[in-house]
Amino acid sequence: MHVVVTGALVENGTVLLVHRRPTKRAYPDVWDLPGGQVEAGESELQALAREMHEELGVQIVAESASRLGVLHDGSGEDAVHVGVWQIGNWVGSPANRAPDEHDDIAWVGISELGGLPLVHGVLAALVRSRPEFEWARRHSEVTDRNLDDRGTTADCRACGVTGSSGFRWDRAPFSVK
Repeated sequence: MHVVVTGALVENGTVLLVHRRPTKRAYPDVWDLPGGQVEAGESELQALAREMHEELGVQIVAESASRLGVLHDGSGEDAVHVGVWQIGNWVGSPANRAPDEHDDIAWVGISELGGLPLVHGVLAALVRSRPEFEWARRHSEVTDRNLDDRGTTADCRACGVTGSSGFRWDRAPFSVK
């Protein structure tokens, strides 16, 4: 199983997206939230801080980060567990510091996300976490997980279910900076 973390930097009603190069093996030629693999011994929050610095050149304020939810996709060795985080505050101006992974970055209006080719689930989940999408959140397929907001060990029953895919979103409000 691959454990991945992504971060949503949100400002003035827009979210920062990265465009994955068409040559990428996983999810080529689509827009995504910046992030990457959680390395051995790292918490999700530590990986989030490292990835935001490596990919965008920003330092996140750890206390401002909160988990929006988790996405599970695939099964067996190809299974992916993606922690999706909102980053409320950061230092620095985001720039594409990983041109081998992304060929573009852009601030995109949350209302414009539906018109872009997006990585499966992650950005749709971000939209569903907005208060105005309460109906969609109540009617989406949800799996039961006990998730720790700081990325420590979590009882994630969906990870052990073959072919499971679903979302669970924290009750914390999604705010726009």
